Amino acid sequence: MTTAPAPAQTQPAEPKNALDRFFEITKRGSTIGTEIRGGLVTFVTMAYIVILNPIILSTPDVAGEMLPGPAVAAATALTAGVMTVLFGVITRLPFAFAAGLGINAFLAFSVVGSVTWAEAMALVMINGVVIVLLAATGLRKMIFDAVPVQLKLAITVGIGLFIAFIGFVNAGFVTATGNASPPVDLGVGGSVASVPTLLFVITLLLGGVLIALRIKGAILIALVGGTVIGALINLIWKVEGLGFDFSGGIVGLPDLSLIGAVDFSFDFAKVSFVALVMFVFTLVFSNFFDAMGTMTGLAKEADLADAKGDFPRIKSALVVEGVGAIVGGGTSSSSATVFVESGAGIGEGARTGFATVITGGLFLLAMFFTPLTALVPGAIAGAALVLVGAMMLSQIKNIDFSDFRVLLPVFLTITVMPMTYSIANGIGAGFVSWIVVHALSGKAKTIHPLLWIVGIGFVLFFARGPIEAAFGVA
Repeated sequence: MTTAPAPAQTQPAEPKNALDRFFEITKRGSTIGTEIRGGLVTFVTMAYIVILNPIILSTPDVAGEMLPGPAVAAATALTAGVMTVLFGVITRLPFAFAAGLGINAFLAFSVVGSVTWAEAMALVMINGVVIVLLAATGLRKMIFDAVPVQLKLAITVGIGLFIAFIGFVNAGFVTATGNASPPVDLGVGGSVASVPTLLFVITLLLGGVLIALRIKGAILIALVGGTVIGALINLIWKVEGLGFDFSGGIVGLPDLSLIGAVDFSFDFAKVSFVALVMFVFTLVFSNFFDAMGTMTGLAKEADLADAKGDFPRIKSALVVEGVGAIVGGGTSSSSATVFVESGAGIGEGARTGFATVITGGLFLLAMFFTPLTALVPGAIAGAALVLVGAMMLSQIKNIDFSDFRVLLPVFLTITVMPMTYSIANGIGAGFVSWIVVHALSGKAKTIHPLLWIVGIGFVLFFARGPIEAAFGVA
């Protein structure tokens, strides 16, 4: 009796060069061209932060001082570039960095009413040190491992909806009504007939068709196509809101005067120690869980996460993310963290840190070409975010909804993120509800001890308003 020969083992393709070997491009089923394209798409969808961050950080502080817009724009681009390149080289993951929207809004609308901008950025740096220590000691990874896989998947789906909602809002497809009910509406008065919103719809449908046809570079083609159409319309009719005004020039030396403009000598006659502790506590929780949720979702979308949600070089990724807060505070651009818009590049095929290096390099160039960041209208970039959000929603198929102990926390995680415009809020709602529902339905022993601690922390996070009021925090 003869024995059938064993089937031939498929050998992984050999790396083509040192660059390929270092970033594991071929190993992850990608190509250099795909990584360049993915890095470009990520930059295009993130470039708005160079314009938006100075607007958010323009709030006067307790002393009535304001951060200079051009300097904030330059610092934002510099920090995003440096941290994105650093992250790409160290972790070799396709996640790009920039000033976190939730954190910069918290600084502008909550913190600087009690401290100066220089002191607020010092608090951001302290937050970063705490994050780095948690990551370096392994505690951040332990907390990450304590999260049930169902919640990790829910975080991915929630981020997808959050990304899509950001796209809808940026495009003017969804707008605030200013009324108690309904709080939002379609376009303006239920109409989407404005030119920017129509460009959003055209770009969205074009991208959808290209993706459905499995066309390589679908998102980038849609972005370029929408931008060209927008430029032609603007050339003929001069439509406001399309972002093609270059009257101020397109190149110039960056204003880096805000680097190092931090102040650790807090004036305790104007702000209490308890207030500072609460500020740092809120920053840490927002930074910690926004980044964890974003990394989880992006790694899953890039097929780099295992069944538990772990991904390559996770400890290094968590440490570098903490460093982003330190660098962001030191440049007065707010904490630099992983951006959900990285999903646009991942959707385009990016799988390695080489795409991240491309994105970072473009941010460094953006310091000198700040006006060019307005080249792609926000409405068109918003279409890319909606497309990515739709793709991330597909992860919901891996969640078993047959047990209501799982269904309710997953539902809250997914819905609270876009509804409150915060990844951290969604994660917190999911964690707290998971603990309560499991503990009171006979499954308390299945809850990881660290999850209890995190859950208590989130309860304090959600109750920080009354706590601050009780201690006299402004």
